[in-house]
Amino acid sequence: MSLLSRLRNVFQADRSRREIDEELESHIQEAIENGRDPDEVRRAFGSVLRHRERSRDVRVLGWLDSLRADAVFGWRQIRKNRATSATVVLSLGLAIGSSIAAFRLIDALLLRPLPIDHPERLYVIGRESVDSKGIRRVHQPNEYPVFREMRKAVEGDAELLAISYAFPRDLTFGSDDEMEKASQQHVSGAMFELFGLRAVTGRLLTREDDVKPSGHPYAVISDQYWARRFERDPGAIGETFRFDGQLFEIIGVVEPKFTGVDPGVFVDVYVPTMMSPNINRERVNWFRTFAVLEPGVGAESVRSRLDSVYRAILEERAGDMRAQGKFPEEVIRKSLDQTIAIEPASTGVSVTRSAYREALLVIAALAGLALLIACANVANLMSAQATARSREMALRLSIGAGRRRLVQLVLVESACLGLLAAALGGAFAWWAAPQVVGMINPPNNPARLALPADWRTLGFGLALGLSVTCLFGLAPALGASAVRPASALKGGEEPRRHRRLMHGLIAVQVTFCVVVTLAAGLFIGSLNRLGNQPLGFSADRLALVEVAVNTETPTDAWRQVAESLRQTPGVESVATASWPLMSRVSSNGPVWIDDRMGEVAPWFLGVSPDWADAMSIPLIDGRDIRPGEAGVALVNEAFAREYFGGQSPVGKLFERSGIGGARESVEAVGLIGDARYDSLRHPIKPTVYLPFLPDAGESKLLPKSGTFLVRTFGEPLALAPALRRAASEARPEFRVTNIGTQEGLLRTHTIRERLLAMLGSFFAVVALLLVGVGLYGVLEHTVSQRRREIGIRRALGAQTGQIVWKIAADVARMALVGAVVGGGLGLASVRYVEALLYGVEPTDASILGPTAAVVVAAAVLAALPPILRAIRINPAEILRAE
Repeated sequence: MSLLSRLRNVFQADRSRREIDEELESHIQEAIENGRDPDEVRRAFGSVLRHRERSRDVRVLGWLDSLRADAVFGWRQIRKNRATSATVVLSLGLAIGSSIAAFRLIDALLLRPLPIDHPERLYVIGRESVDSKGIRRVHQPNEYPVFREMRKAVEGDAELLAISYAFPRDLTFGSDDEMEKASQQHVSGAMFELFGLRAVTGRLLTREDDVKPSGHPYAVISDQYWARRFERDPGAIGETFRFDGQLFEIIGVVEPKFTGVDPGVFVDVYVPTMMSPNINRERVNWFRTFAVLEPGVGAESVRSRLDSVYRAILEERAGDMRAQGKFPEEVIRKSLDQTIAIEPASTGVSVTRSAYREALLVIAALAGLALLIACANVANLMSAQATARSREMALRLSIGAGRRRLVQLVLVESACLGLLAAALGGAFAWWAAPQVVGMINPPNNPARLALPADWRTLGFGLALGLSVTCLFGLAPALGASAVRPASALKGGEEPRRHRRLMHGLIAVQVTFCVVVTLAAGLFIGSLNRLGNQPLGFSADRLALVEVAVNTETPTDAWRQVAESLRQTPGVESVATASWPLMSRVSSNGPVWIDDRMGEVAPWFLGVSPDWADAMSIPLIDGRDIRPGEAGVALVNEAFAREYFGGQSPVGKLFERSGIGGARESVEAVGLIGDARYDSLRHPIKPTVYLPFLPDAGESKLLPKSGTFLVRTFGEPLALAPALRRAASEARPEFRVTNIGTQEGLLRTHTIRERLLAMLGSFFAVVALLLVGVGLYGVLEHTVSQRRREIGIRRALGAQTGQIVWKIAADVARMALVGAVVGGGLGLASVRYVEALLYGVEPTDASILGPTAAVVVAAAVLAALPPILRAIRINPAEILRAE
């Protein structure tokens, strides 16, 4: 019989049985028809049952048939024990789902290769240098004049690509009033060809489109943007839009699989690098350099040639710095201490990855610990259930079942539970992974990850389900197969090894629970400490009105808009700045005091008069900036400490690097309090506040963007429509690009901490629930198995405390062992997450106290019902039953 037929017969048992019976009966009837006596024929034929079984072995795959039978029996057991089965499926499903969700995120951000041809040949080029703490770091941003020299140096061995950072930019397909945001990126024209990408419609950028500065105003859009903005209308090809004062024509749509080289960001619009205004500017780093190596070319040989070119450029610049005589030799030597680094980029290069790599690994570790707790919990439940079925197992052994067959029986039942849990976990992971991505979204630059449910996710889920089945099913299966028939059939006591196994699993659960709970406490403590950092300014009721202008605008226009905003009902005060504090936009540069360059380059920010007052930053000494004043500045206390030994710098001069590199003399007219500029984690740095509107007059032209800081009497965002109207009505050329709040901006600095605190709390709650269920199950099983013993002890005069101790002593000891081991593991593992913590230590009483309290509370609540049941056992009922 063919293999396919035998396989089909496994799942057609009734039909196969009928065919066998019909065949056997046909042989008997054939003998009778040949004249033999029916009784003699049946005696000669022998046992029909034996012939049926032998025929069945020929017709079906025996091992598969036994698995099918065990699966049917296992499903019956699951339906019979609905409460236990539901507990197993829910706890395992939650843990498996969390693990699959963590894998989807890690795979999308860290592991998944870019959907391009030969991603293994893609590398990213960076500059390696030593920072102020002596740590070597790699800086990837590059300048185009250096890129040109590097590209020539490796011709024939590799092709270099310039790909800018992708940010939401303002563009319009109509008037300025119809501005919309899209993620835009400048790319080398050869990128699409080298990556092996195709156009869905139209064509993609080519090398010829990226030769002449401002020569080819073409754009390629992504498939996602085409669907979102144009509903996949082929007429989108040829449409024009204006961006950064330039008019671009859409020439094609790239295939859906490609979303950019930056996991975490979906690029909407690609334009040639030659369309960037920074294309010929030196020392302006605005893009990453990628290298596509030719087959057989080693990365080190390319790196060596690039390093030689870059070294020559650095030497030339160092010579210019020495000739100027303005820079200390130490600064020059530091500028020379740079080398070219080349790193694989098959999975892309991502700012989101750098920010959240450690956080995602921690989330994966917490999910793994929760999964181990769930497996230990389920193993305990299954062990208790297997013990309750010891008479059944003993009977199976007595009638000839082998121990391997019993192991298979329990493992198949465990596999059915694991399959149900995996299905539930898959549904949970499908929902949870996008939710986590949504938690790491800054308001103006949301993270976007491709999270396909493809063979990678499916393979991980299957492997995880198989592993979980072995983890929680093997121990109960081995325990069930080790039953002693004689003792079990006589109603003997539960073997000690079963109790030891269950108590040991309790210790494992408590160990991992303490680790998870301690980690959650650390993350919550870090969030509280970081969120309560002194800012040096007031963020309360502060709206941020970001504006941009496309034409040359005189200084008076800015004042007109500010006055219009000030007259809006509900507005308390208005000030102007180049950008808000804590906006992640920054500018710094060297300063000279008495012709000596400072060791720390301070931050710079352009502000209007009354800015410090509007921000509630105290004026400590001197005066504020006056309207139209130039060559003056406010400085903070950190600046006074760094450059003037803590003395007041009011009235003193310093120099800074101005336009074209020439030095400009600046007088410090006021000393204000320290305010955070760009980070909650790092100390406040020296900061210089320059006039945003110097030299009043129609001839003085200002930058084309800025932020109005509007202090309101009520909720800031409630005034957003009125503020937008007030700005455009005062000066139509002013376009409001965004309205946010200072508090919202501050929240973007704690996104990672809030993510870890929330998910850490989630996993801690899951771990505590699982441990509680495990403790409850073990104690309930213990009470159930020892009812006779407890009744006799009560009859002999045992006190309540003695009964409680007898029931809970072993479990309490193992839980204590688990807590001690878990605390040690938690303290030892802190060094792996130190970079994610702020201002907390695992030995802090504020961390250890709540951790111990919640674990003890969970244990007490779980132990209380079984203990109450034990002390309420009536000795008379037990003895009467005996």
